[in-house]
Amino acid sequence: MRKQAMTRSILLCFAVLIGVVGISGCSNYERRLQNSTYDYGSREKNDPKMRGGRAFGTVTGKPGQHDNSWFEYSNLLSTEVSSINGVAACFVMLTDKNAYVALSLDGTALGTKNSGGRDSKEQDNTGATRGVYNINNGSPYWNNEQVVGPYNSSFTVNDHNQLSEELKQTVAVQIRKLAPHVQEVHISANQEFINEILQYAKEAWAGHSLTPWVHSFNVLVKHQFAGGDELPVPIKTLKQRANLHRGASQ
Repeated sequence: MRKQAMTRSILLCFAVLIGVVGISGCSNYERRLQNSTYDYGSREKNDPKMRGGRAFGTVTGKPGQHDNSWFEYSNLLSTEVSSINGVAACFVMLTDKNAYVALSLDGTALGTKNSGGRDSKEQDNTGATRGVYNINNGSPYWNNEQVVGPYNSSFTVNDHNQLSEELKQTVAVQIRKLAPHVQEVHISANQEFINEILQYAKEAWAGHSLTPWVHSFNVLVKHQFAGGDELPVPIKTLKQRANLHRGASQ
């Protein structure tokens, strides 16, 4: 009887020990996940992603920060940011002052948005399971001039303030490592912004100068990041206007 009681006592102690180790193991795993770039929503104290000063957004306080003198597409920075967990596609423009990041999300990381659940998603990707692009009208056609759209697309966030600060900090730190001259890093996952930045990138890929588009680019970034009153005109429309003007003057 005494032996049985001792055995029960030993088993009980062993079970408690396993439980403690298990809880500790889960806790350590959870902490590692929160500290990693697979989780941008934990907002835990001492998260290594948020160490140091804020690296994104309006940090200089200088007037005219979006009055850029020139801009260029950076293939290096675009590729580097695209490899960050949670980022599906990315286009980075460098200027004499700033870096502007247009990105979409792929759902491989947690908490990339500050708020909102499934109902707040801007994309409806159910058509992919039915072999169509537009689930509403059954159309199989995709506008290949765009990188993101409302259907069967990577994810967008209309308001850049709704992007996780941990995600923006992670992106901005990577940008500053590779381009230490930049004064500010501005990041958006807005659908219209991404698709318009793509058009500027296409100009660069084609070997065309971006100099003629500096003003329109500045209008775009002011509207997106500084509440600019002037509405940006798509580069496609500006080109059409230029062609019409040319044709009329001949």
